[in-house]
Amino acid sequence: MAEHDVERMLKRWSGAGVIDAETAARIRAFELANAGSHGLRWPIWLALGFGATALAAGVLLLVSAHWDDISPASRFGLVLSLVALFHVTGAFVVERFPAMATTLHGVGTITLGAGIYLAGQIFNLDEHWPSALMLWAFGAALAWGILRSWPQMLLTALLAPAWLFGEWIVATERLSSASTIRIAASGPALLALAYFTALENGRIERKALIRLGGVAMPFALFALAMAGSDPWLIGSESLPAVLSIVGWSVAVGVPLIVAGLLRGQQAWPVGLAALWVVVLFGVRSALGETLMYVWWAIAATAMAAWGVKEARSERINMGAAIFGATVLAFYFSQVMDKLGRSASLIGLGLVFLAGGWLIERVRRQLVLQAQGGAA
Repeated sequence: MAEHDVERMLKRWSGAGVIDAETAARIRAFELANAGSHGLRWPIWLALGFGATALAAGVLLLVSAHWDDISPASRFGLVLSLVALFHVTGAFVVERFPAMATTLHGVGTITLGAGIYLAGQIFNLDEHWPSALMLWAFGAALAWGILRSWPQMLLTALLAPAWLFGEWIVATERLSSASTIRIAASGPALLALAYFTALENGRIERKALIRLGGVAMPFALFALAMAGSDPWLIGSESLPAVLSIVGWSVAVGVPLIVAGLLRGQQAWPVGLAALWVVVLFGVRSALGETLMYVWWAIAATAMAAWGVKEARSERINMGAAIFGATVLAFYFSQVMDKLGRSASLIGLGLVFLAGGWLIERVRRQLVLQAQGGAA
């Protein structure tokens, strides 16, 4: 709030007898002491983000430039020192500049990953790269438990699934099976949905997790759509029963557990989404390719309806995006190749113009309905 706005409101309240002169003076002193803190928040975070990136990149470049000249013992000491330096500095400035402390702790946790991989290189450890991700995820989780800071939470939410994904890749690297790809695509898609649909509790950690899910969902759904293609495109070898059971249990079970932690008893829609994913891979072979697009349209409609029910406009937008992508995919695969060049371009233009207008109109109506429900 600007200074003149504060003075105007104070005069109005004082004139109406709502506050006395002493209260008005305390309010004025508080606003003057905190003037501009909210308006400068995003530039400060932007500067801190760029500063942290430049600092980390500069340190890595400095170390790599002299890496061959450093003995193994010195290399290991340097790696440990870099990890400790950022965290110690963050702890030192936490009282004076909390945002700077959060940034430094985040850089320190990122540096931990580089340190783990460099330590493996220094001592020529046996190569099993998912183990490094496991240690990095454990370190991020430990830092999150101590610091209760959102960068560590986001890193844990990214690194723990990355470790499981890496273990699956290593376990199935010699197999050419459609189930391998489908399991690998299903887990991230369901986990992104669990993040994206977490219940908001007003804390920055939960907001960051929801945004992470929103960023990851388009990529995860694209991978899921590709995994639902013909099995001969991605391998026809059968997956061993043990691997299949373990893979599907983790791919479905972990997102359901996460959804239960984030939504409690209201996590059942994520269970329905898991069922939708499992059925997706049989729709094309059992009912035909056309009905596969209908199945995706049902998912888009369900996502939008979920957003209306819980007054979440980002879910409505995601549902509209999924529906639009489904219509375009259907046109390119089922309609466009059956028309001439000019007719296909005209049809594509109509799909973009008329379809885009209709989807946007419905989306706006749903957003307004959700906002009305929230009010």
